[in-house]
Amino acid sequence: MIRIFSVLASMNAIALLLAFGFGMASWLRGGFDNKADSFFNVHFLSGLLAAVTTLLVHCMIFTYFLGTGRWVKEVTLAYDLPDEPLHKATRELKRKTFPPALFAMLSVMAAAAFGGGRMLQGWPYEFHLYGAAIAIAINFWAYWVEIRSLLHNDVVLAGVYREVDRVRAERGLPSNEEALRLEQV
Repeated sequence: MIRIFSVLASMNAIALLLAFGFGMASWLRGGFDNKADSFFNVHFLSGLLAAVTTLLVHCMIFTYFLGTGRWVKEVTLAYDLPDEPLHKATRELKRKTFPPALFAMLSVMAAAAFGGGRMLQGWPYEFHLYGAAIAIAINFWAYWVEIRSLLHNDVVLAGVYREVDRVRAERGLPSNEEALRLEQV
């Protein structure tokens, strides 16, 4: 998951920065008032792409932590493992990771709404400009929190596998790896 997130978050960061760059170029060229200017259209489309990829990246984080948290809970119950430290750690990671991911999504949606307000209602451009800059900053903060949580979550999952193998050995069962190998034969 770390590799997938790294690639998608990098692509999203590039999309956000490109949309911002094209927006600045369009603004400097008077693109809003000159509908024939291609920078305005490129900014609009790149901003739309950036908003959609932002939702994808951060919703993927939500789904991943919900799924792995549920898996750790089920394994904890099935193998009579204590709640602490493993299952509790997944809950804490989820609580720490979800707010930045949510704020990142909401900030980009707000910037897009400000852009729509500028385009359709003539709102001051500063709303969209500052909203976009804040959204980029929040997204970079969220990426940092999310990657750290993913790394920590990998440690927790490895601990779950170790505990399961320990319990299976105590019960005279083969390890997970051996059981999977036997199942494939």
